[in-house]
Amino acid sequence: MFVQDLRNDFYRQLVGKRILIVVNYDIDAICASRILQALFKYDHMLYTVVPIMGVTGLKRAYGEHQGDVKYVVLMNCGGCVDIVELLQPAEDVTFFICDSHRPLDVCNIYSDRQVCILGDASLEENIPAFETIFYDSDGEDEEEEEDESSDPEQQHNDSGAGESDQEDEAPKSRKLSRLERHEQRILKQRARRQWESERDRIMFEYTQFSYYGRSAALMVFELAWKLSKDNMDLLWWAIVGITEQLLLGKIESGSYTLELEQIQSHVSRLTNKTNDQNTMSASKITFENDLHLVLYRHWPVTESMRYSRYSSCQLKLWTLRGEKRLHELLLEMGLPLVHARQTYGAMDLVLRKEFFSMVERLAEKYDIADIVYGTFTLSYGYRSRYAAADYVYALLAIMESVKKHKTPEDCFLEASDALSRQHKQLLSAGIDQAKLLHAAVFRQVQSSLEARQVHSAGSFFYYVLQEEHAFFSYPYALGLLARFLLRGHVATSRARQAPDLPLIASCPLDAAEGMCLLVGIVPVREDSPRNFFGKAFEQAAQKSGVALLQDFFEPAVVQLRQSDLTRFLDSLTVLLT
Repeated sequence: MFVQDLRNDFYRQLVGKRILIVVNYDIDAICASRILQALFKYDHMLYTVVPIMGVTGLKRAYGEHQGDVKYVVLMNCGGCVDIVELLQPAEDVTFFICDSHRPLDVCNIYSDRQVCILGDASLEENIPAFETIFYDSDGEDEEEEEDESSDPEQQHNDSGAGESDQEDEAPKSRKLSRLERHEQRILKQRARRQWESERDRIMFEYTQFSYYGRSAALMVFELAWKLSKDNMDLLWWAIVGITEQLLLGKIESGSYTLELEQIQSHVSRLTNKTNDQNTMSASKITFENDLHLVLYRHWPVTESMRYSRYSSCQLKLWTLRGEKRLHELLLEMGLPLVHARQTYGAMDLVLRKEFFSMVERLAEKYDIADIVYGTFTLSYGYRSRYAAADYVYALLAIMESVKKHKTPEDCFLEASDALSRQHKQLLSAGIDQAKLLHAAVFRQVQSSLEARQVHSAGSFFYYVLQEEHAFFSYPYALGLLARFLLRGHVATSRARQAPDLPLIASCPLDAAEGMCLLVGIVPVREDSPRNFFGKAFEQAAQKSGVALLQDFFEPAVVQLRQSDLTRFLDSLTVLLT
């Protein structure tokens, strides 16, 4: 069931209880959990935080802690699976789900008490009505039992010989009623089959696309605001959460723009509320139009434009002609190449102040009109100034930096700590790692496009990395590569249908086990980031007999054996043709 009054029906239910917080391995979930932990610390509440990467991790986390807790909060996980069926909890355990993944599981939606979904039911799309997907078979079973119990009596009566005509007519009427009952049973079975067929159609339409709802971090921040426990740090974490949704293509820009106005009102309110006069410790959040250039405040301008997906693909910067256009753009901007190749912070102050207006002025001429977007920046101290996108890319790089001596749990905690202003060195290290990641993505895109490694299967493109890669063996990094590669391929392709075709990218996970990671990306021209690959992967696996591991909460990210990849792609081609 849905819970709208978060203050009374969610937070106050948890006060004084021991709580298990299960957090999915994504930035929005980390930001949401940090805000919730800040609220719990205000009220001196006991809680345990467990990061997970998929359904298997969720089952393990609950299994390890089920004896200690009766209240479980799930951050960006659990909403799209039947929690009660999956975890088999005791009846007195309550789950509170704050999940931006959609569509939500119908069993969670129609749970009476045990599963509570944080959010407004009226904002959800196309939730099937209860009677169209759940069938009450108890009454039907009782009728069948009555029919069966009455038959032996009738058979006993029918076997007795009648002496008069009236006695002969009675069994005939009883036989007729038995026939009618048989016909009724057949009609009921037919109606049941029609209802099941209709239910399958309704459920397929409801679940065929995976997409994202409202940011979990923003939802939890609004709870903090209603509890009068909000501050600049909590608001900044909420901004980072929704910015991650925009930059990774989880929500469309229209949804992001609608949230900006409300966030701006919170910024104004908290700015006026803050009385901290110490410049070194005071934080200031400002709204401004910014550029879709990766980490340009921490990088030379030429590098940032080359490694940013949008500008690089529009100008085709992996080609000699594209490099020439970049130099033309910088020349027309009035930005000397010497300055453009310096770190942005070391550029001349006048050029830094005019840089945004320079790019904005020439954006349409060089076909990069969408490079401008509205965002927020955080300033504290004299030199520290970061855009929300800088935080997103830094945290993403930290989360993808899993090594032999560094587990995903370590990366999760490091990313969580990097959100705090007290751990500025972690953020700086994350920004350096992010530079390496984006440079690696660009080089891979350049070599793949030059070698023509993006192939068409008719209804989709596919790209297969043949060797394990330090960066791309993780879902988010492979997703970044796939989006860059698809946009780059569309920019260079002469095929008219190229902007309308999605891409599937694959990378080996573990050479010893022979497993590979598969990611499905929506077409470039698609306005809405709705992904049909989750359902398509599932159906293709059933038809081809391939064992598919759909353990992630993103349905379009799956694992399978490398030896099955060709058979699986063939089956997917037939399915989508």
